[in-house]
Amino acid sequence: MMARFGGAGKLPLDRFIFVVLLFLINCPNLLADDQIPQAAWHIAIGQPPPNPGGKKPSLPTDIDDGFWQGAPVGGLGAGTFSRSYRGNFERWHVKVGVHKYENVPGNQFAVFVQPEDGTAKAVALSTGKPLNGALSAWDWSYPAGKGEYAALYPKSWFAYDPEVLGIKLTLEQFSPLLPNNYQESSYPVALYNWYAENPSDKKITVSLLFSWTNMVGWFRDQSAGFSTALSNQDKNRYVTEDLNGPTGSAESLRGIIFDRIRTGAVRDEWDGQFAIAVKDGPGFEVSYLTTFYPQLTGDEVWRPFATDGRLPNANPDVASSGEQIAGAIAVRFTLDPHEKKLVPMALSWDLPLIQFGGGRKWVRHYTKFFGAEGTNAWKIAKVALEKDEEWSKAIDEWQKPYIEDESKPLWYRGELFNEMYILADGGTVWAHELDGMGNPKHFSSKDEDSFSYLECFDYPDYGTLDVRFYGSFSLIRFWPELEKQEMREYADTVQESNPQRYLWIWQALHEHKFVTMERKTAGSVPHDLGAPAEDPFVNVNQYNYQDVSNWRDLNSKFVLMIWRDYVYTGSKDLTFLHYAWNGVKAAMEHLRQYDTDGDGLIENGGFPDQTYDDWIATGESAYSGGLYLAALRATTEIALKVGDTNAASEYNSLFRKAQLAYITKLWNGTYFDYDTRSEYRSDIMADQLAGQWYANLTGLGDLVPKRMRLSALKTVYSNNVMLFGNGEIGAANGMGPKGEPLDQNPQVTEVWTGTTFGVASHMLSEGMRDEAFKTAEGVYNVVWRDRGYFFRTPEAYDEDGMYRASMYMRPGAIWSMEYAMELAKQEPSKKK
Repeated sequence: MMARFGGAGKLPLDRFIFVVLLFLINCPNLLADDQIPQAAWHIAIGQPPPNPGGKKPSLPTDIDDGFWQGAPVGGLGAGTFSRSYRGNFERWHVKVGVHKYENVPGNQFAVFVQPEDGTAKAVALSTGKPLNGALSAWDWSYPAGKGEYAALYPKSWFAYDPEVLGIKLTLEQFSPLLPNNYQESSYPVALYNWYAENPSDKKITVSLLFSWTNMVGWFRDQSAGFSTALSNQDKNRYVTEDLNGPTGSAESLRGIIFDRIRTGAVRDEWDGQFAIAVKDGPGFEVSYLTTFYPQLTGDEVWRPFATDGRLPNANPDVASSGEQIAGAIAVRFTLDPHEKKLVPMALSWDLPLIQFGGGRKWVRHYTKFFGAEGTNAWKIAKVALEKDEEWSKAIDEWQKPYIEDESKPLWYRGELFNEMYILADGGTVWAHELDGMGNPKHFSSKDEDSFSYLECFDYPDYGTLDVRFYGSFSLIRFWPELEKQEMREYADTVQESNPQRYLWIWQALHEHKFVTMERKTAGSVPHDLGAPAEDPFVNVNQYNYQDVSNWRDLNSKFVLMIWRDYVYTGSKDLTFLHYAWNGVKAAMEHLRQYDTDGDGLIENGGFPDQTYDDWIATGESAYSGGLYLAALRATTEIALKVGDTNAASEYNSLFRKAQLAYITKLWNGTYFDYDTRSEYRSDIMADQLAGQWYANLTGLGDLVPKRMRLSALKTVYSNNVMLFGNGEIGAANGMGPKGEPLDQNPQVTEVWTGTTFGVASHMLSEGMRDEAFKTAEGVYNVVWRDRGYFFRTPEAYDEDGMYRASMYMRPGAIWSMEYAMELAKQEPSKKK
C-alpha cells in the first residue's frame, strides 16, 4: 500500500521532495534510462532479415557486404565504424574515402554473471564466432534471435535476453551528433552506456568486459579488409586519472591507450591513437590486461574473467613486431535484488591527418579542440565520459518532437533519423589543408574548414551536386553552416576551367567511340568536388562517365540550392547570396547556349546529360526544362536580394518566355512528356516535376498550373507507384504511357530511393498526403523491412529488389518531406 503525501504521521511534502532529490543526486545510477523509443527500427539480434537481397548480378564490382550492418559511430569528418546487429565491429570508414568490411575479433564486449550462491556464466556478446580459431577460449554461445537490436541514429541499442544472461542488460551506443553544434559533432568518440538490472530476489555479481585491438597502422591502403594491415611497434599502456565526482565522491578514469612507439607528433594519416576508458567509483571495481594476442586463443583473458569477472591487472612492457595485440578492461559490480546500475564506457580515436591520393595532407576539424599531435585519445575519452549524460539527453530532446508526432507513420519517424547516418559515414571530410591552400582562388576554405561527403563508395566523388540536390535536406536543416560552406565551395569553382582532356566513358561503352572531353569548362558547375583518389577540393570534376560540362541539370540545381539555403536559414544571410552571385550569373549564362531555337527553354543534347546518366534526353525535356524554369525564378529572386534589378528584370522576362514553351511543348493533357525528340518522349517520368517541387518548397510559386501538377502526380502515382512492384516498393523512374513497364535502359526500370522521397515530398506539398506516404513507404519496405539494406540504403533497386550503389547520398531527401508538411501547415494561415 502506497503512503499518501502530507497525511498525519507522514513526511511533509516539501521534506519528502528534498529527501528524494538528495537520494537521486547521491545515487546517479538510478537515473539510468534504458527505454528504447518506439520509433526506433528493431530487429532480433543476429537474426537474418526475412528476404535478404543483394546487388544486381550485372554489377560484380559493386560493394555488397551483406546484411550484417549497424548504426555507425563517429563524428562528422572524424572517421566512422559500425558494430553490426550480430555484435561485431566490422564496417570501417576510417581512412577517408575508403570502405573496409571485416570483423576484428579482438574488438568485443562480454559479460560475466554470477547469482549469489549460484553458478557463474560468461559469454561474448556476439552471435558470430570468429574465424580461424581466433579467441577460441572465449564463450561464443550467445544465441541468434534472443534479444533485440534497435536504432534511431545517432543512437542504437542492444537489449539482451534476460533468460539467456540472468540479468536485464541493455546497451545504448552513440556519438554526439548534435544539431547546430559545430564542435562536439566532430568528435572521434563513441559512448557505450550499459544498463544492468537484477530481476531476481538475490544479489548478482556482474562484470562487463570491453576489449580492443591496437589498430594504429591498419588504415594505410584502399583494400577492402585488413589482410595487409601492419602492426609494428604498437604498444598498449594502462592509464588512470583521478576525477572529482558530482557529489565530492572519489572517482577515477581508468583505461588503455593503444599507441605506437614514435618520436614527436604524428606525420602520417594512419598514425595516432585509440583509447578505451571507464569511470571507477564506489561500488565498482575495474581490472585490466593491457596486452593479449587476439589471433590466438585469448585464454589469458577468458580464464580469469570467466572465473570471477576480473582481469589480472597486468601491464606488460611489450611492443608488437608484426603480430596483432589487443587489450581489455572489465568493470565488476554487485546488483542488489531489483537494482539497476549504469556503467558508461568510452572509445576514442585520434587520427588527425588525412592524405588523399594526390599526396596533399589535411587536418581534421576536431583537432581545433584537442590539438593535431595525434596523442590526445585519452583526453577525448575523458571529455566524452564527462559529457555523456548531457549529450544523450540533448539527442533525445532533439529527436522527441519528430518521433512523438503521431500524425505521421511510425516507420517514417524512425527512418527520418536512420537515413542521416550517411552524413558522418559517407567518407566524410571536414578539414583544412595542412600546408596552406592548394588553390588560392577557393576563398571559401581560407577561414573555414572544407566539408563534404561522398556520393557513395562505388562512385567515390565528393559532394556530387546533382545528387546532393536531393540528399542535403538534413544537412541544411541541422547543420546549415556546413551546407552553406559546401555551396560556397561550389561557387568558387563555377568560373574555373580545366582544359585537360579525358576519355568520355559512356561514348566508349555505349557508342563504341573514342571521344575525349575537357575536364571542366568555364561557366559549368562541376559535377563533384573531386575524388579521394586524386586531389579533391583543389581539382574538381573527377567524374568522366559523361561530359558533365554540358549537363543540363547541374547549373540549375546549383542556383536552386543557393536559393534554398538562403530561404531555409531565415532569408537573412545576404552575405551568402553576395558570395554566390557571380557564380549564379555565370551558371545561368552558360545554360543559355542550350536554347538553340530561341524559345527561351533549354534543350537536352541527345545523350544522358543529367542525373539520370543512362537515360538519353533529346530536345526540350520535363526534367531539365522544369529545373531551368525554377532556376530562372530563383535567379530573379536572388538578383532582387543583392540589388541587381536589371538582372532580375531580364531573368523574369526569360522565365515567362520559357514557361510558355515548356507547357506548349511538353504538356500532353495528362502529364508532361519526358522530352520532345527521343524514343522515350512519351514515358511517364516519376521525377518530371522536380523543378516545381523545389519551387514549392522555397516559395518560388507556380511554374505550371496546379491542375497540371496534380494531374501529373496522380498519373505518376497510378502508374510508376501502384503498377510497379505491386505498389509496395516506391516509384519506378519511368513507365510507358499506358502503364506498361519499360526496358530501354537500366535506369528507367529502377526505383531510386531519393527520387521516391522527392516525389513523395512534392505530393505532400500539393496536398496528396495519403499518396505521398504510400509512395515513400515503398523504400522502407525494401530497405528496412524486407531486404536487409539498412544503414547501406542504395541509390536504386529493380522490381526484384536487387540494388545498385549502396551507402548512397540521395536518400537524405526524406527530410524534404518534413519541409513539405511544414509548408502545408502554413498554407491555411496564409489563406486566412
